[in-house]
Amino acid sequence: MEGDYSTDTCETILHRSHPWHGLALGDDSPNVVNCYIEMVPTDTVKYEMDKETGLLKVDRPQKYSSLCPSLYGFLPKTYAGQRVADYCMKKTDRKNLEGDADPIDICVLTEKTIVRGDLIVRSVPIGGFRLLDGNEVDDKIISVMVGDFVYGDIADIEDCPENLIERLRHYFLTYKDAPEREDCIVRITDIYGAEEAKEVIRLSNLDYQDLTKKK
Repeated sequence: MEGDYSTDTCETILHRSHPWHGLALGDDSPNVVNCYIEMVPTDTVKYEMDKETGLLKVDRPQKYSSLCPSLYGFLPKTYAGQRVADYCMKKTDRKNLEGDADPIDICVLTEKTIVRGDLIVRSVPIGGFRLLDGNEVDDKIISVMVGDFVYGDIADIEDCPENLIERLRHYFLTYKDAPEREDCIVRITDIYGAEEAKEVIRLSNLDYQDLTKKK
């Protein structure tokens, strides 16, 4: 009925949920996950969620005219903390790594044209890149949009078109280039499949729970 709103309903209308903390990862995670999309392939600047407000902000100017070839964002209620770092060290036999203290990034493959970010997409993880930014672990999960006509039946990254994976790999090896980061080394040590992607998501959700317990 018009004008018949409870206090809780008004709070929901007036204050949108924070995309990192207020959005659920998904009842069937890590098999199917909710993704908050920050960027789409037509974006010519790097957008990123502001952690304090949950609003999208311009993160930095791009040094080169590289465009992300997929939808790109992060997984709510995840955090690259100690468990994610330990898992990476175990897999790479490297030492003294730490999580990058951000939500886990995710790419979503779809044949549909989506013209803006700041939206939620459900996707199925199929693999990922084990990316190191200096000594920070910064995994990039790769997924397919639920029900997508072209990519929706792909269950593992090995079934993806090789050229598309190479385009994604090249983007992530160059997208952090900026004049003030000339000495920073970004490397992808491995490309892994669906089961390992799901394990990274599971561990990052546990890291998130640890993070929020401390606050």
